Amino acid sequence: MTETKTIQKTFWQKYSTLMISLVVLVIYGWALTGLTFSGIQESAGEVSSSIFHGLTHPDWAYVYDGSGEDLVSLILQTLAIAFLGTVISAVLSVPFAFWAARGKNEGKLHPRSTTGKFMLVLIRTFPEIVLAIMFIKAVGPGSFAGVLAVSIHSIGMLGKLFSEALENMDHGADEAIYAAGGTATDVLTLATIPTIMPEFLSYTLYRFEIAVRSASILGMVGAGGIGTPLLFAIQTRSWDRVGIILLGIIIMVTAIDWLSGMLRKKLV
Repeated sequence: MTETKTIQKTFWQKYSTLMISLVVLVIYGWALTGLTFSGIQESAGEVSSSIFHGLTHPDWAYVYDGSGEDLVSLILQTLAIAFLGTVISAVLSVPFAFWAARGKNEGKLHPRSTTGKFMLVLIRTFPEIVLAIMFIKAVGPGSFAGVLAVSIHSIGMLGKLFSEALENMDHGADEAIYAAGGTATDVLTLATIPTIMPEFLSYTLYRFEIAVRSASILGMVGAGGIGTPLLFAIQTRSWDRVGIILLGIIIMVTAIDWLSGMLRKKLV
């Protein structure tokens, strides 16, 4: 019996990579069978040339004209949507995190933690663009719908990250305070919050990076920000306008990523 197990184990060790590769190839082959290639349009070359020319010759006059609908104004609006949505979600995620986090003596299937994790999964199920469309129907188009979409979706992600931070935190300080006669409130204010706050802030900054990218797209469905003029420019084939908008988004996202990365290094 031992020899049979040894032979089976050796066979798997020898051919596991090959078998996994075959399975992946079969899945890719099955996926490719559902694709249909209808050929390249006759105008593809002309359109591609127009797009490339517009992207390399952006409309610099659109950068700022004082109308409130220029690139700088809408970039600032996009940042405001992302920032406000992230702040709201960071505050609302804290009770969800304590709800979903397991205590050190609780099992994996503890009812409180299980229901909390299920709620966070349910919130994350709805993409931001779907939430934006729903909120546009409820509150009308504009930045407010974008803020609601970003904040609600971010609760699901930040709540999950916050709860994992609570589960993995060092409880040494908690035990010391209890041993000294402290109460649960003392543990929360003197040990738990100071311990997890750097991680909470780091996760919030990371989520803000993602929210900036999301807010740039939500305008395409009418939720405010730079996405609305980008969609109009694409529809009207104003490729020079598309070029300057994309350049502005690239600069904005790069700057936010760099600044957020620097702040996270100082926190963690």
